[in-house]
Amino acid sequence: MSLILAGLLGYLLGSVPYGLLLTRAAGLGDIRAIGSGNIGATNVLRTGNKKLAAATLALDVLKGVAALLIARAAWGEDAALVAGFAAMAGHAFPVWLGFKGGKGVATGAGVLLAATWWLGLVAVLTWAAVFFATRISSAAALATCAIAPAIAILFGDTRLALFALGLAALITWRHKPNIQRLMAGTEPKSSFGAKKG
Repeated sequence: MSLILAGLLGYLLGSVPYGLLLTRAAGLGDIRAIGSGNIGATNVLRTGNKKLAAATLALDVLKGVAALLIARAAWGEDAALVAGFAAMAGHAFPVWLGFKGGKGVATGAGVLLAATWWLGLVAVLTWAAVFFATRISSAAALATCAIAPAIAILFGDTRLALFALGLAALITWRHKPNIQRLMAGTEPKSSFGAKKG
């Protein structure tokens, strides 16, 4: 029962579409009609509002952190991991938006940071390094997905490696269109605030 409750908690926290709520509150319309149509911080940045994008990023990270830490305090470590993965699923497939949500990168970072801070830090630094080298958010996300489980395996933590692999699989699957564009050389770079239709 505790695992079911943890899953519900994680899903509900993860399913809050902060990017959509913030852009609407700011009078910028529906973020799903802008750029890639995604509800995450990268697409919010395409509105030209950097503060709003930063707020979206922070809130998407924090909902992953909150889901895992609340479940850990209430029901223990197994429930915490279930809640963390469920938060990712909630962000990617929110019931409020017809199960069409974000790609889970920021929420996944929050989940990893809360699960094991050092692996979360490795993930964040990997993402930042690849992003600033390429200016391509999806490339940074996919590189992080490849590295995080491998690092956990190198440190001999099989449970953590499997958890990280599950998160990575979900994020990678959500990036299927991006992968196709990366292979074709047509994936756009971040313009740090230039509005794109």
